[in-house]
Amino acid sequence: MRLYDTAQKSVVELELGDDVGMYVCGITPYDATHLGHAATYLAYDLLIRRLEDLGHTVTMVRNYTDVDDSILPKAAELGEHYLALAEREIDRFEADMAALGTRPAAHEPRATRSIDDMIAMITELVDAGHGYVSGDRVFFDVSTFPEFGRLSGYSTEEMTALAAERGGTPDDSRQRNPLDFVLWQASAAGEPSWPSPFGPGRPGWHIECSAMGYAALGETFDIHGGGGDLIFPHHECEIAQSEAVHGVPLARYWIHAGLVSYQGHKMSKSLGNLVFISELRALIDPRAIRLALMAHHYRGEWEWFDSEGLAGQRDLDTLVSAASGAPRGDDAVRGSSGLLAEVQAVLDDDLNAPAARAALLDAAATIERGAAGTALRSELAASAALCGIDLHSPPVAGAP
Repeated sequence: MRLYDTAQKSVVELELGDDVGMYVCGITPYDATHLGHAATYLAYDLLIRRLEDLGHTVTMVRNYTDVDDSILPKAAELGEHYLALAEREIDRFEADMAALGTRPAAHEPRATRSIDDMIAMITELVDAGHGYVSGDRVFFDVSTFPEFGRLSGYSTEEMTALAAERGGTPDDSRQRNPLDFVLWQASAAGEPSWPSPFGPGRPGWHIECSAMGYAALGETFDIHGGGGDLIFPHHECEIAQSEAVHGVPLARYWIHAGLVSYQGHKMSKSLGNLVFISELRALIDPRAIRLALMAHHYRGEWEWFDSEGLAGQRDLDTLVSAASGAPRGDDAVRGSSGLLAEVQAVLDDDLNAPAARAALLDAAATIERGAAGTALRSELAASAALCGIDLHSPPVAGAP
């Protein structure tokens, strides 16, 4: 299988053992699951399904960032406890992911339940000279990690500008360097606080994933993934602090999903133009959502249009009709038409979901013309199942 590795800046042949450890950065649960989340997590689900099809056992870890600079102000705005907000949105996220047919994560650590692990890692960084206390904060000193910027390939100027946009504090006088980042900070009034050797407070964002990933998968993950907006600063900072502590690569391969826009505009909470999965799946079958998202390559940046959902429903109906009457389970016919092998091959080619989707629809068209028999119907169902679409399951209530 070949995938684009962000660190190597090229499509590479994956060299994996039987057991594969994968860490995918999860959500900050302060709002509903939107289409950008779904596109990202469906891409990794498709990757997991193909790796399993190849005979690997995949342990996927996906965290919940239930304390950080995003969820706390949202909870204060709503006048509720931040953990109550997190619990509600985690429940909604899990319902959405189940409806979309994703494989459940093997581990779903929560930041608030991993504070001791974070404090232990920060202590190691400070003791080794990679971290320093300044005022009421503990910072990572990027000057002690010469390879900072290796993943993104950005210049110091580019990283500084992005840090300012994405939660960093390059102008903070407490920092030795503009790119230093927070490991621990004093909590503001009304914010949660935990005791630590550095004073009461709460962790910085980046240390959370380093600690949770290490606890679940050890020093080196086979695959680390997330949205493309996490390359810098989040994943760059993860690499620095994890490798400074453990002295080995954090991940063997870095896989990132592209960002999604909505009808000509960036999809964002500030613009109020998010497409929520819970609302979309009330209108169309979740399998249709999955099929519609397969029209876009996982690492490209693309736009979603409302018409795509209805088109996905029509395409799903076509596939279901074409696969009707196909044998199931042990009676299924495989390997006769070549469709399954074609879908496997394109998924192995940098997870080419658009080509896999096209192959499914082409096969359905052939069947509808009466130009194919039982073998193709059976392989259509098997190939769709490999892509996470069960053509034999009944329509979801509420879908057209």
